[in-house]
Amino acid sequence: MKNPNVVSSKREVLINNVQDAVENDHKVLIFTNYIKSISSITSDLKKRGIKYLEMTGATKDRQGLVDLFQKDKKYKVFVMTLKTGGVGLNLTAADTIFIYDPWWNKTVENQAVDRAYRLGQDRTVFSYKLILKDTIEEKILKLQESKSQLLDNLISDEGATLKTLTEKDIEFILGE
Repeated sequence: MKNPNVVSSKREVLINNVQDAVENDHKVLIFTNYIKSISSITSDLKKRGIKYLEMTGATKDRQGLVDLFQKDKKYKVFVMTLKTGGVGLNLTAADTIFIYDPWWNKTVENQAVDRAYRLGQDRTVFSYKLILKDTIEEKILKLQESKSQLLDNLISDEGATLKTLTEKDIEFILGE
């Protein structure tokens, strides 16, 4: 069993970058896939004295938290799961976004980043995806890229597009 007091190098990079952003008057969104990651990240934020809000699937008053993040200058960080915070929220107070762990479907990540790209956003938004070398995360990133490329090939205007698909590509699309 992992010791929750041990800070991973990835989490350390995240927290250092978040602290730097907060000190430079930026508001930050952190998206993760796992409740345990939210717990670890918020524990680190608390240790550094960084005011944050968190949201999971169990959160009842989501709009109340969104309003608090949008309007209250003391809350600089909003930590949430990709599935919970990735759709239907307007978080234009944020201009810095971290995807802590990747999701196999890049669209889910893009929707999460789009929370800050809404009408009313008046600053440049920076988005960072944290990927550890030689891990399953790197493989997920490659899967995202291959699915994107495959989709681009399918919807391209070229008449010969379907001829460029191999049998392996078709099996991949159909999940066989």
